[in-house]
Amino acid sequence: MRPILLQGHERSLTQIKYNREGDLIFTASKDHVINVWFSHNGERLGTYSGHNGSVWSVDVDWFLTHVVADKSEFMVSGAADNTMKLWDVKTGKCLYSWEFPTAVRWVAFSEDGKQIVQTTEQRMGFQGAIRIFAVNRQDGTKQSTEPITNFNPVGSKVTVIDFAHIPSLIITGHESGKISLWDPKKGEEVLSNERAHGDVITDLQFAPDRSYFITSSKDKSARLHETKTLRVLKTYQTETPLNSAAIAPLRPYILLGGGQEAMSVTTTSARQGKFETRFWHKVFEEEVGRVKGHFGPINTIAVHPSGRSYASGGEDGFVRVHHFDESYFKAKPYGDLGEAED
Repeated sequence: MRPILLQGHERSLTQIKYNREGDLIFTASKDHVINVWFSHNGERLGTYSGHNGSVWSVDVDWFLTHVVADKSEFMVSGAADNTMKLWDVKTGKCLYSWEFPTAVRWVAFSEDGKQIVQTTEQRMGFQGAIRIFAVNRQDGTKQSTEPITNFNPVGSKVTVIDFAHIPSLIITGHESGKISLWDPKKGEEVLSNERAHGDVITDLQFAPDRSYFITSSKDKSARLHETKTLRVLKTYQTETPLNSAAIAPLRPYILLGGGQEAMSVTTTSARQGKFETRFWHKVFEEEVGRVKGHFGPINTIAVHPSGRSYASGGEDGFVRVHHFDESYFKAKPYGDLGEAED
């Protein structure tokens, strides 16, 4: 499984996203730019320039018409320059820019691509806020400056956010390790699990049907949760702080990435720093393999929608794309469990 090394960022990666078709990879970084690459060969297609600060989060719409699946049209990004920008995926043009009092930490499209949810930092006397914007899909340059929902969650700071299993609810992960479901229209917390994690939640990624999701945390664990009840289904306990966790389609695996903080890494070797992507069995909660490569902590992991490859982005500024070998799909670490053949 030889990786394709993507060199297009000067600083550490913050988030990687595939589009619905899986032919493009979008990479956000602290160097103020977002790059887009062909996923099959790692060729760089272009750069989205316009932010004046670290780009913390990026998402691509998964817009569907009733007749046929459209190609991804819009991309949204949130950055430390206190702006959220809407981009034309094809041309790389910035269509619209929203401004806020503090940095935008996380952005996400709804499944139908008609709304964007985002969270901004609690800083300089401003409370952390959650906002939902309606997307004008007819003319991307004419967006409303006013959100359709805007509220300030009380208590621990929101670190990750997304739309839940039904579009009328949103889900948040917090600095304290709490996970919550919200009714954004009322700005009310519907359900919460205060002890989902013991430390900051660093990533949240859904299964394709959104019935369950995975979170990673600085408490050195990743957990699988049921979306409706927020019940913890499985726990994957490691010995290093985790920055990202992803669910692999096709096979029963979870991918985890992390490593010691950059400050304490200079004195340790890559092996001690734990800079590998770890593969865990989703059901049996056991580690089944590791993939080395990065020279610093892994900050973000994304799996191709088909489950045939994955990409990881590190503190070292590199993106590594791995296409799985045939042996990955044939391997049965736990014998024949009657798993469905692809």
